[in-house]
Amino acid sequence: MAYESFQKHGHSSAESRSTSLYQLADLLENEKSSLAQLMTREMGKPISQSRAEIEKCALLCRYYGEHGPTFLADTPIKTDAAKSFIRKAPLGVILGVMPWNFPLWQVFRFAVPALMAGNTVLLKHASNVSGCALALEKLFLSIGLERFAFQTILIPGSRVEEILSNPICRGVSLTGSSKAGASVSALAGRYLIPSLLELGGNNAFVVLDDADIDRAVDRAVQARIQNNGQSCIAAKRFLVHNSLIEIFTEKLKEKFEHLKLGDPLEEETQVGPLARIDLAEELERQVNESIERGAMLQCGGTRCEAFYEPTILTNVDSEMPAWREETFGPVAAIRSFQTEEEAMDLVNESDYGLGVSIFTRSKEKALAMVNFLNEGAVFVNEIVKSDPRLPFGGVKSSGFGRELGKEGFEAFVNKKTVYVQ
Repeated sequence: MAYESFQKHGHSSAESRSTSLYQLADLLENEKSSLAQLMTREMGKPISQSRAEIEKCALLCRYYGEHGPTFLADTPIKTDAAKSFIRKAPLGVILGVMPWNFPLWQVFRFAVPALMAGNTVLLKHASNVSGCALALEKLFLSIGLERFAFQTILIPGSRVEEILSNPICRGVSLTGSSKAGASVSALAGRYLIPSLLELGGNNAFVVLDDADIDRAVDRAVQARIQNNGQSCIAAKRFLVHNSLIEIFTEKLKEKFEHLKLGDPLEEETQVGPLARIDLAEELERQVNESIERGAMLQCGGTRCEAFYEPTILTNVDSEMPAWREETFGPVAAIRSFQTEEEAMDLVNESDYGLGVSIFTRSKEKALAMVNFLNEGAVFVNEIVKSDPRLPFGGVKSSGFGRELGKEGFEAFVNKKTVYVQ
């Protein structure tokens, strides 16, 4: 059914696809309240953040609705031919294997550019957000696309190979753990289909000696606590210059201790429960093992069921789980550095390479560091975040390929060379 739908959708006009995306943006905004409630009930995101996620999805739809036809246009190249150009064509049916932490945004940033390019989409969502997965299918069916252009399939991860091995599947996009990415990438290689992997992150947050300390602390709270700390692009490793580490830690601790924990459906809640109890237990293990190895607990460190207090650890080193591993929850590990070279070495020592934030009053100093940082993104005086206009993705164990922007649009297209003499 997905392939039959592709035969029609793939030959529809760019303008008709664009119109559908504008309709989808309007529909998202109309359904924002009910969708936000569903998202929060399934995975615990504070309700205000659920609404913001839906608004961001609408922004993405309008971005590709506006720019998609231009991205699809032929690209002329001057050669000795009478005419030569690149034509973009869809590949076919694309499988998306998506995670629970951003139940709508992760799907939209994969599916919307793929559909705009003329592909059709199969969604294998995380099992704990199946309600969101089914709601997404209903949304996409409401905007005039071919009936099976977007389908949710409720299957366990063990059955993903059945989809990838089917000749109609012409690509796969996965957002998830490095382990899951390695498995899917191996399968994609076996069946000779392109894969795009957006995997884990252990992002560094670097505070240089000339940083605006209050701005850095405010952004540090947002970077670590947003989505209850369950984000691949969250800042997890905080590198602070020796001259500022005491005041940075003191101010961050004060902010953490005043965060409102509670029912994620209540408007004033800033930190809700983690998505599952086992995730909170894993975070507890990482913190406790780090303390046993010499880390100092500045605040937090307590778990109650799936809730985990916003936590600060200092005196950490590179061998501690809170520094070496990805902590998927509200835990900030802080250590000091003396020189920018030392800071860059500490950033790069991670197995991950998704993004890094640098806080400094000297943009020139930050830009001079960019070439030495092995990361997918460098944000100066701001937290690492995704934006429909900018390519997004990582290197090393954070994956490969890019979502969003023009680059994300071209992830699943066939760039045909056409030569006319």
